[in-house]
Amino acid sequence: MLHEIKKIVPQGLKNIFHFLKAVVANFCFGFPSRNLIIIGVTGTNGKTTTTQMIGKVLESDGSLVAVSSTINFRIGKEERVNKTKFTTLSPWQVQKFIHQAVQAGCKYLVLETSSHALDQNRIWGIDFDVAVVTNVTREHLDYHKNMEEYGTAKEKLFVLLKEKGSWFHKMSKQKNPKVAVVNLESEFANKFLSHQADLKYGYSLENLGRKNETENVVKIIARNIKRENSGSEFVVNGERINLKLQGDFNIENALAAICVGLSQGMELDKIKKSLNEIKKIPGRMEYVENNLGISIIVDYALTPDSMEKVGEMIREAVNKNGGKLFWVFGSCGERDRGKRPIMGKIASDYADFVVLTNEDPYHENPNQIIEEIARGIENKTKNENLWIVMDREEAIKKALQMTKPGDVVLITGKGAEEVMAIGEKRISWNDIRVVEKILKSL
Repeated sequence: MLHEIKKIVPQGLKNIFHFLKAVVANFCFGFPSRNLIIIGVTGTNGKTTTTQMIGKVLESDGSLVAVSSTINFRIGKEERVNKTKFTTLSPWQVQKFIHQAVQAGCKYLVLETSSHALDQNRIWGIDFDVAVVTNVTREHLDYHKNMEEYGTAKEKLFVLLKEKGSWFHKMSKQKNPKVAVVNLESEFANKFLSHQADLKYGYSLENLGRKNETENVVKIIARNIKRENSGSEFVVNGERINLKLQGDFNIENALAAICVGLSQGMELDKIKKSLNEIKKIPGRMEYVENNLGISIIVDYALTPDSMEKVGEMIREAVNKNGGKLFWVFGSCGERDRGKRPIMGKIASDYADFVVLTNEDPYHENPNQIIEEIARGIENKTKNENLWIVMDREEAIKKALQMTKPGDVVLITGKGAEEVMAIGEKRISWNDIRVVEKILKSL
């Protein structure tokens, strides 16, 4: 009943409500963001990994850092899992977390910031010092309607970079320069960099047709890239960085973290060491140990762009090492329906075997979701190299039972999430724990 009522309330009215809540929360907690250096990270893909990397980099100079992301909330060494399924929480919860970070003596707070939170005024009152955008690719078009509106929502983070003469800046205890950090290959890169900032950084991989050549932008480029199954190596400004995370997309995430570190006056050598120490990000290209002689990978990829990048990378490794690729995935309910057949085609292009399954249907019919994904699947025959198994645990089990040594099982869509949303219910769920449970039975 509550769900139906929410659907008929105009979004503009909801946004006013969120704005009023943000105003009240800021006054109740005393505009706590004025006492910290706030780094906002937005983008379609890579926000969580970039947020974690930035937190690690900023800690390397001995500072106390708070992190709020899709997967966790951390203040210093105290950490708890984000079980809410929200990237950016309500205004009250966000301001409370910032207040707690101030009370704990944090110097920095890294806030993963969704387009919904930006559009809905949930982060009003936050005095951002650094704005980071990882990329803008198709997602949330059920909400934003088109890519232009989606890009405009992301752009609001850069609008929130207050000039030094602004009321926000005058009231802030921190008098740091305002910094914009933009992926030069991102859609709308020019628009993001057009906003006022004291320092502007642009990052990219070498040999790409960079879409932005704006003046007064410090360019951080990854050169001499070496890609291995164990990670990547690349050079930035003469320093060789060894990243234990696979994929060009993770090199881009690392470049964003490097830009933030440099903007805060950190030495590149110290930034390099902190990035070298990162072994994994929960639910992001996370390998599950097993004794079956196969590779089991759990990843959050849930957009066409992220699936394309992950699929391409793993397909290349499979072709090099032999074996077959099994891909288990679904699509979230009550979200952009247009992306579903695109996701199906991508999986069928890269995987040898596809297993479609349930994934956070919310109030939508799970069978309809799977049917819409299946419309995009090509070159696959049902019950030969394409299976539909609605129970997600059984779907994962099906894939694992069919494997042989050297094969790869890729499970995407939920990553490190701790719950599955079915109607109003939130059921305890974690892909990695489910895999480990199945492995014991095998």
